Amino acid sequence: MIPIIAAFQFLTIFPTLIRRMFTSQEMGRAVAWFPLVGIVVGFLLYAVNYFAQLILPVSVSAAVTLFAWIIFTRAFHLDGFMDTCDGLFGGFTPERRLEIMKDSRMGAFGVAGGILVLLTQYAALSASTNLFSALILAPTLGRWASPLIIYFFPYAREDGLGIEMKRNVGVKEIIIATLITAITCFFVSSPLSFFLMFGSAVIAALICFYVMRLIPGLTGDIYGTVTTAVEMFVLIFFTIQ
Repeated sequence: MIPIIAAFQFLTIFPTLIRRMFTSQEMGRAVAWFPLVGIVVGFLLYAVNYFAQLILPVSVSAAVTLFAWIIFTRAFHLDGFMDTCDGLFGGFTPERRLEIMKDSRMGAFGVAGGILVLLTQYAALSASTNLFSALILAPTLGRWASPLIIYFFPYAREDGLGIEMKRNVGVKEIIIATLITAITCFFVSSPLSFFLMFGSAVIAALICFYVMRLIPGLTGDIYGTVTTAVEMFVLIFFTIQ
């Protein structure tokens, strides 16, 4: 149970059950359960939206749902996306880009990127044709993409939590994460969901290949960026008439 608890404590604001630092091995095994965190977050978001729509218009309910999304996840992946925007577009050398991404201060690229992400997510939630599937699959597929890129792409730094996680993520973790995601997709929106799995993997790979042209590997911020991008892709997909 420790890897599952570690996954929830790492990715969400849910109450802390284990009050100690997790080992690198535990965090590596926790990666396998990232999609499970996405499933739980998705059901909570759908519950928030369902009850909000009982008394509020669709557009306001979408805003409340997005607000809850940010709270439940501590804006964890959004923060990574904003740091990535600052680093990749604000620096001119790999070293400078990595330095900017490590800086906690936010620049113009990060602010603009964050605003555009939130606007896109809000618009997609407001216009969704299948909100249940969208809210379950977006956080699930977003957190399935993370294990894939952690395993298949190099890490840019020689220290930090990201590299420790990568060193302890193996094929077993990828298989578990993929099985959880595939089963969820089958029951939520089969067979369309398997197209979304493929599309999510492609988007994750394209982002990582682009990043590798600018810096020598991925970082924790890039992991957050990929998760955010996949979530947007899924939400937008379910606005198609």
